[in-house]
Amino acid sequence: MQTETAPSPFEADIDDKRAALGYVSEAFAEGCLDGLDGDCMAQAALFAAFQELVTTYGEEATASYAEGFPERIRAGGFTTGLQH
Repeated sequence: MQTETAPSPFEADIDDKRAALGYVSEAFAEGCLDGLDGDCMAQAALFAAFQELVTTYGEEATASYAEGFPERIRAGGFTTGLQH
């Protein structure tokens, strides 16, 4: 008998994730076009994202979610192939 595990609260429909990434990428590009530094935009985007996750899921769930980031980063999970 298979046991179903509940989906993580951080999992969203892939189409929704793609649409959301499009919106965020567009806002990021607009900020850079307005002269804001890319690093500044990235840090602000991360802060806003974590603020939303903490508001939605709480500190502990968000911290647990973030624990996997170093491994994903090192494995190329956020690499687009485009270099600055």
